[in-house]
Amino acid sequence: MGMPTDRKIFQNAWVVPDLYEAAMKWVEFYGVGPFYITKDLTIGNVQYRGQPGELTMSVGLAQAGPVQIELIHQHSKGPSAYRDMYAEGQSGFHHCCVFSRDYRADMEAYPKAGYPAVTYGGGEGGVPHFAYFDARKDFDIFLEIVEPNDAITASFERVRQAAETWDGKTDPIRINQPDGSYLVP
Repeated sequence: MGMPTDRKIFQNAWVVPDLYEAAMKWVEFYGVGPFYITKDLTIGNVQYRGQPGELTMSVGLAQAGPVQIELIHQHSKGPSAYRDMYAEGQSGFHHCCVFSRDYRADMEAYPKAGYPAVTYGGGEGGVPHFAYFDARKDFDIFLEIVEPNDAITASFERVRQAAETWDGKTDPIRINQPDGSYLVP
């Protein structure tokens, strides 16, 4: 069965209890980096299983060859696709992500194929539409779709370019700032 999404997986993501510790493990063991961390990101317009939800998290992004690595630490206490798989303080591989070229069509197609939408929303304040579908029955993980926009495309390109020129030592963790710059912790 064909799905409307771009089926090229560009991201693999882990839920982690300590974002900085997890990022440094990737840096030190795999040489992956630098990690760009966005702290205390509150996502608006979120639904959890069809009901209004809340999602505040910090995320770290780095590039490992053609695949983006995402590390996620959820701050909000409510339910989410992350908490459906890992309780607070637990960690593990959570999802693969693909771009959605037709968000509405995807939001219909995946549930019809047996993969319910769990956490979804966005579309406000530069945050792209996104959705997590529970694909554990067949793949043991969730699938995330993201509708690309200029802001997310530029952010991902920044991470990719930084990885290509990174010396493996300088500023392995970079804290994103609203003006597009970063700070080193």
